[in-house]
Amino acid sequence: MTMEMETLYRLIDLQPEVVCRLRAVGEAFEPALVEPYLERLSQQRTAAEAYRELSAFLAEDTDNMKMLYCQLACAGRVFDRYRQKGIAESIYIDTIKCFTRFLEECRQKNGRLFFDRGWWAYRQISMSLFRIGALEYEFSEEEGEKVIALHIPSDADLSVEAVDRSMQEADTFFRTCYPDYVYDRYTCESWLLSPVLRQLLPEQSHIVSFQKRFTIKSVDREENEYIEWLFQVPADTAYEQLPVRTSLQRKVRALLLDGGTVGGAYGIIKA
Repeated sequence: MTMEMETLYRLIDLQPEVVCRLRAVGEAFEPALVEPYLERLSQQRTAAEAYRELSAFLAEDTDNMKMLYCQLACAGRVFDRYRQKGIAESIYIDTIKCFTRFLEECRQKNGRLFFDRGWWAYRQISMSLFRIGALEYEFSEEEGEKVIALHIPSDADLSVEAVDRSMQEADTFFRTCYPDYVYDRYTCESWLLSPVLRQLLPEQSHIVSFQKRFTIKSVDREENEYIEWLFQVPADTAYEQLPVRTSLQRKVRALLLDGGTVGGAYGIIKA
């Protein structure tokens, strides 16, 4: 059973102005033209390639609303696959709500709503990535071995209790719904694992407690994604103009103005 688009919009609390724009796209769309891409876009093995091909096909796509419409159409298609695998509807909703979150993050960063995350969201609609509690979990592979890649949504609760609960639920989820997927570790690559943050945050910080779960394997001091995530502004924003509504923002801006950087890091947790 494919979920109806209007039902999906309500289920994920999609912004009303976006819903209006998507309705206009749907009325003008010829489904047969994109049908060859949609089934492949909703499958793990072909999603990345299908996304690139669909992007080229859509070409002129104001604010990427056509791409958003197509990806949400795929989200509706996988609803039944969730049910067939016995995955809770709450996990489906939390996972697909990424679209609402991405749009809001875009508005915060750029001052207006448009869809800038199509290059990432095909993971959610191909059942490659799931939101389970505080964190997201993605099927991945490293050096020929299966792993689970952890991702940290912008609204994640990183308290010890919330992360413990999420990881326990994820372990049950994969053992129950994907028993043939055998992995021995969780991996994470994020600015939130940067050792520099340990120098800026108190020991009782949720970020610090999250970092302590990982064995850090590498550090990338050139990575600057943290500017977008921490300050909710474009990455090329002048340091002097970075907002400082929190103590961490204030400390990081001072660090940047002093010639320092935060960067990012890669770490693992044994499953």
